[in-house]
Amino acid sequence: MSKTKVPIVAIVGRANVGKSSLFNAILGRREAIVANEPGTTRDSITAKAELDSGKQFWLVDTAGLKDAADAFELTIQDQIVEAANAADVILVTVDGTTIITDEDRRVAKLAFKSGKKLILLVNKSDKAKSEQIKNFEKLGIKPLIATSATQKRGFDELEEALEEILPSASIIEADDRIRLALLGRPNVGKSSLYNALAKKQQAIVADRAGTTRDVNRTIIKYMNREIELLDTAGIRRSGKIEKGIEQFSVLRSLHAIEQADVCLLLIDANELSVALDQKIAGMIKEAGKGLILVVSKWDIKEKDAYTRDELAPQIANDFNFIPWAPLIFTSSETGKNVIKIFDLVLEIMTRRAQKITTRELNVWLKSVTNRTPPAGLKNRQPKLRYMVQEEGNPIPAFKIFGSQTKFLHWSYRRHMEKMLREKWDYIGTPVQLWFIDRDIEKERDEKFGGRKFKNNGNRDKVKTQ
Repeated sequence: MSKTKVPIVAIVGRANVGKSSLFNAILGRREAIVANEPGTTRDSITAKAELDSGKQFWLVDTAGLKDAADAFELTIQDQIVEAANAADVILVTVDGTTIITDEDRRVAKLAFKSGKKLILLVNKSDKAKSEQIKNFEKLGIKPLIATSATQKRGFDELEEALEEILPSASIIEADDRIRLALLGRPNVGKSSLYNALAKKQQAIVADRAGTTRDVNRTIIKYMNREIELLDTAGIRRSGKIEKGIEQFSVLRSLHAIEQADVCLLLIDANELSVALDQKIAGMIKEAGKGLILVVSKWDIKEKDAYTRDELAPQIANDFNFIPWAPLIFTSSETGKNVIKIFDLVLEIMTRRAQKITTRELNVWLKSVTNRTPPAGLKNRQPKLRYMVQEEGNPIPAFKIFGSQTKFLHWSYRRHMEKMLREKWDYIGTPVQLWFIDRDIEKERDEKFGGRKFKNNGNRDKVKTQ
């Protein structure tokens, strides 16, 4: 099965040059905290962005680059080296209202050494004079784009530059190997489980958080299938970043997620209901990967015969946005349920790969809509007429054609996904349902004489996952 790696675009620069404002403006929504005080962003914030052409990429807003002597001990060298290792494109950002600083020069020099694609963003250009902007050409980074996050200046040029650089798809050679990534916060037992799964010491195991810096890999065989294990550095909570080298652990984890078929999200049995665990689960879901929730360190949890039955509903409630993810309680020390993880992984891969005939889908669609017809507004009654499974998509994905689909309530979409899962048991994997309005397509064909445009189709689709 071929896979598409979503490229990573990292925004870097010294503090208070407007990186978070650019991040929010590119996404078109408020994700990062924006303030005039330098150092507002203390950890990396990541979101998936999309160009008008449909090309997707991970956009990362980073903390301001500072000297090693500052309170957070973030060094410019470590930040740029880590960005270069993880990102595919680096947006070097400077403040157009100031002169070139020594920090700007050091950032530019180290960015060049990375060998990655670079774009120079001269931000706050609405307040800068043309000669100030032109002065930044001395940094030698091309293209140079004058931007303003507040006025959306230069965003068309930025989109054109990214369109030229970013691939529509980076295809990994097809093979039958299953890639299994271990993710979670620091010190939740990822390396211990990695070792237990691998049956040998492949990673350093220590009680001190943050032992794993890079993605460790090993290949094993189970039930005649090759499984590649990927052990990642822990993703830290907001405000807990201590060194520059930790700043990009989220980027390494994103790389592991993109490469993986199935992800294990480890949750510490002694520290449940942590918001960051839910955030990581959301990243995995958004990437369309298989997911298993693994409660680790079960051997040291104070418990009785009823503890598991009490905790399972609590965990299910914390992760109610991924009700399809199986939950398993493990201990790397005792080996409890370790082998069961492999069995679950194989089951998830089987379900992700299953093909359903168009006839079966439409029989099912008719039965569901007859039993519970979709509600709508007056004279705006949604009708679902036809359904097919998308081919070549690693995520189970289905197109449902009808009329007035934009009036289809979100609860009905959720109902359809639930019924679909019950029928075909899509355990451990996201499912995509695309609702396509045939009436809109007909109007478009009549308006444009049958001509097709790249972007129009995406605007009339609603996806659930």
